[in-house]
Amino acid sequence: MPAVCFYFQVHQPFRLRRYSVFDTDQNYFDDLKNPELIKKVANKCYLPANRMLLDNIRKHDGRFRVAFSISGVALEQFAETAPEVLDSFHELNQTGCVEFLNETYYHSLAFLYSREEFRAQVELHRKRIKELFGQEPRVFRNTELIYNNDLAHFVSHMGYDAILTEGADHILGYRSPNFVYRPPHAPNLKLLLKNYRLSDDIAFRFSNVNWEQYPLTADKFARWINQINGNGVACNLFMDYETIGEHQWAETGIFDFMSHLPDEILKTSENRFLTPSQMIDAFEPAGEIDVPHMISWADTERDLSAWLGNAMQSNALHELYKLEGSLKEKGDQALLADWRKLTTSDHFYYMCTKYWSDGDVHKYFSPYESPYDSYINFMNVLDNVRSRLKE
Repeated sequence: MPAVCFYFQVHQPFRLRRYSVFDTDQNYFDDLKNPELIKKVANKCYLPANRMLLDNIRKHDGRFRVAFSISGVALEQFAETAPEVLDSFHELNQTGCVEFLNETYYHSLAFLYSREEFRAQVELHRKRIKELFGQEPRVFRNTELIYNNDLAHFVSHMGYDAILTEGADHILGYRSPNFVYRPPHAPNLKLLLKNYRLSDDIAFRFSNVNWEQYPLTADKFARWINQINGNGVACNLFMDYETIGEHQWAETGIFDFMSHLPDEILKTSENRFLTPSQMIDAFEPAGEIDVPHMISWADTERDLSAWLGNAMQSNALHELYKLEGSLKEKGDQALLADWRKLTTSDHFYYMCTKYWSDGDVHKYFSPYESPYDSYINFMNVLDNVRSRLKE
């Protein structure tokens, strides 16, 4: 029977305030909206979901296990605005049934633009996870599961044992995402692929009354997992943590579903829950997955078009990273911290101009009236960063 790996991404950006071309204030971030959103999502998702997971861990005597990757910018905002959220993650950590993964501290696209900055952000995150939770992460997860062979090779030399990414159909071909794989030219690194169909049944389709499988119940989902038997050893359920209570509101029944799911899965005695590290310790690679081009878990294309699909996004990213060398030479730590907060991928996601199947998703997450407003606001902030750099 398959081993189930629950992995949750926890991330909240520092959202920019409205910043006009005439603005000279060096505070770029919305000090009213950001704490308000953190508190809202904490009460709707993080606190009740953490309690629910803790109850399940205790109920099943440690047989239920989960993994998290929490961005550094989310950790900063929890410490400033909602320390009770950090306390609840500490409580989960103390069970010994929770693994914390490594990522870029600022949830950035740094690997695409600067390997030096990518390494620096990963090391910042690794240090913070060690300080907070006492864990030395063995598994890496890049922003939005962005991945290719080059990333795998780079990360393997940073000392990681595994990396997560999307089980995209166009890279798998006839193969199943329900095995452990390895990338080419990185023999010591293992690859865990998201089962996007089952993950997205929870993350996106759970409350869709027009879905042919609605309503989704815990026993039905457990049966689907059991059907993997004979065609896989692992079921990797990767999703945003905000799925529970924020994207899927409590009124949809998501908490009841998640509360009962471990019961239903563990009814089959051969089933078990494993963290990513336990998964790679338990299973050898079934083969090699070659990913020459970048993939991600975003949108139907599973590519980089959510962040690099138009000229505005490309220009904003190019202009941002063009400042890196001069900025680091200047040695102004406050300016560097502001610049790094601007590398967070959400700023470029808001500039996305997709309006087909994924357009509504982008509009749901964006605080702007249009992608063009987002671009103009970001570039106004970047102009002020340039002026500070010249001082």
